[in-house]
Amino acid sequence: MEVSKLKLGVTTDEIDEDVTVASQFLQDAGLHYAEVRNIWGKYNTAQPVDKLREAKAIFDARQIKTSVLGTGFFKVALPDDSPQGRGVLDNQWALLDGAFERAKILGTDKIRVFAFTYGKGETPDKAKYARIYELVNEAAKRAKARGYRLALENVGGSYVSTGAEAAELLKHVRADNFGLTWDPNNAGLSGEKAFPDGYKKLDAARIIHVHLRDYRFKDGKGEWCAVGEGEMDNVSQIRALLKAGYKEAFTLETHYKHPDGKAAATRTSLKGLMQVVAKV
Repeated sequence: MEVSKLKLGVTTDEIDEDVTVASQFLQDAGLHYAEVRNIWGKYNTAQPVDKLREAKAIFDARQIKTSVLGTGFFKVALPDDSPQGRGVLDNQWALLDGAFERAKILGTDKIRVFAFTYGKGETPDKAKYARIYELVNEAAKRAKARGYRLALENVGGSYVSTGAEAAELLKHVRADNFGLTWDPNNAGLSGEKAFPDGYKKLDAARIIHVHLRDYRFKDGKGEWCAVGEGEMDNVSQIRALLKAGYKEAFTLETHYKHPDGKAAATRTSLKGLMQVVAKV
């Protein structure tokens, strides 16, 4: 498949946190989509709105569209029902409100969110899922009232880290403006056979964003690596998504470390991903 037939982009801070540098990289690579997370040293939700307007102008000058606004919403421990816990939750709702404003500036209706975290060395407390589903439903309701979609990412250390956990979440959060940022590599590094096993558990119609990269296990320990150097069958995963009718964006979220820095890591992984796409 020709790369131009896919809505393919990169998480900009995996290139450089300077939006101009990242945008030039995308333009030089012939890509027209960006996932925006950290810009100029801070999460976009921590930047004043004028910086988002500056970023939008830079993107526009290079014909780059924001595919999704990456936020840290609900990437915190589940707050308890105490004054302190309610304060944490209030801060999260304020973060989401700020994300709506920033997504509007960048011209996207899609916001990446999470499903709470647990501590290192801990395992998910099954008793907490009902409360998590309740809060995610409330977030989807608030987003719908403002005209936005929430794309919840499965990620290690979260109550939703695998395809199986994501599938269960989708059963409890039925809002039509709510779906997944499906990250098969996160699922794989969490111990699941992400493709085909984890993916088969999902309602593919509710996948509204996709992260691509690669991982491997070395001496029993998982690590990120360049696309094509690991265990992820990205070719089959992309084929399956397209066969299911997926028409939204794919984001290369590089993650692995390169001795020459982030841009070099992304350049190497992007080269591998281009070879993957050619086989699709």
